[in-house]
Amino acid sequence: NNPSNPCGSVFNKQHLLQILGVAERHNLPILADEIYGGIIFKGSKFWPIASLTNTVPVLSVGGIAKEFLVPGFRVGWILCYDNNRHDLSEVWKGALKLTQLIIGANTVVQPALKTILTPQPGSKDAKTLEAFHYETSKQLEKNANFVADTLVKVHGLKVIRPQGAMYSMIGIDTSVFDDSISDDVAFSQKLMDEEFVFVLPGQCFGMNNYFRLVLSPPIKKLEEACSRIAAFCEKHRL
Repeated sequence: NNPSNPCGSVFNKQHLLQILGVAERHNLPILADEIYGGIIFKGSKFWPIASLTNTVPVLSVGGIAKEFLVPGFRVGWILCYDNNRHDLSEVWKGALKLTQLIIGANTVVQPALKTILTPQPGSKDAKTLEAFHYETSKQLEKNANFVADTLVKVHGLKVIRPQGAMYSMIGIDTSVFDDSISDDVAFSQKLMDEEFVFVLPGQCFGMNNYFRLVLSPPIKKLEEACSRIAAFCEKHRL
């Protein structure tokens, strides 16, 4: 999962090569969720893992719902990179079954997919697409920095500053809060009940005592959310 949901981490080239080394030694294919590959913040670089190997088969998962910030555009794909033609027949059988879990493909967007992703080079559409991606990443990075700079000042919270995607993970030091904040689930539920701010408990991702905050709302909404989170923490601090 690179860039990462929920942490917003972006793997560097060396780390990806280490992953590929493990896969090659154990004759394993790589299933790479790279749907956030177009949302990278300053100082980081996205390396499609398939571009770093000629020997390890890679199945790269992508889609347009995240990069274009339109949840209803549920059109995705799996790209297979396999220079050595490994036997992936069982993998494709499984992938086909997954595509049939929900019947009702987004036929409105499907015919436009080629135009959306690959407009004529130099055309107005191509320039608009480039500008959109730039401005989107810039705004999400601005939102991420605002959230990190604001919540890092709140005693009892620890912010993981993201490098890409559209999420921030915030740690909770339960020892500084009253007994009603026993873990991230309790924190998230009470935050919703008392301040009407929805966050996702870290246990959903196997990260106890963290919560995930989405960075895509307008900055004014994030300012209000962070203000309410700070007030909530103050109210429940020992």
